Amino acid sequence: MEIIIHTPLTKEMVRNLKAGDNVRINGVIYAARDAAHKRMIGLLQDNRELPFDVRNQIIYYVGPCPARPGEIIGSAGPTTSGRMDAYTPRLIEMGLTGMIGKGLRNREVVDSMVKYGAVYFGAIGGAGALMASTIVGEEMVAFDDLGPEAVRRLWVKDFPATVVIDSRGNSLYETGKKMFRMQG
Repeated sequence: MEIIIHTPLTKEMVRNLKAGDNVRINGVIYAARDAAHKRMIGLLQDNRELPFDVRNQIIYYVGPCPARPGEIIGSAGPTTSGRMDAYTPRLIEMGLTGMIGKGLRNREVVDSMVKYGAVYFGAIGGAGALMASTIVGEEMVAFDDLGPEAVRRLWVKDFPATVVIDSRGNSLYETGKKMFRMQG
């Protein structure tokens, strides 16, 4: 089943998503990798505001390549989400409702997703050109000195992703293995 999502990603929308749902995301998402996450948590520790309001937002774990002439953005494939695990629970507690990346999440992240209502989307690794083709606008938000790891606001149209872990803690990493064993 394919679901069309228009951001912002509200808690109600999150509750309706299930592990295994294929989605197409439209609207604004934010790009940030580990260095940007570290700085954002540093701001919070210093009682300063984040460069954008994370409530009902989606962060895409990506460090896009520079754009070629005439392009909006370069290759924009997902990075390994585990790099953000140390920072993610605090952002979820503040209202972050969606994350896009690849790979497993730790127990603390999943527990935060269940407690506060968030979802983890998987994006296709190795398909950076495909992902970039769905990005129709890009704007630097913060930490431009970090280059590809800076925080960016991305406007996306039909960005493809799959719900890997839903807000109830159901995970394709677990259910997929069980289905495979049953078929084998």
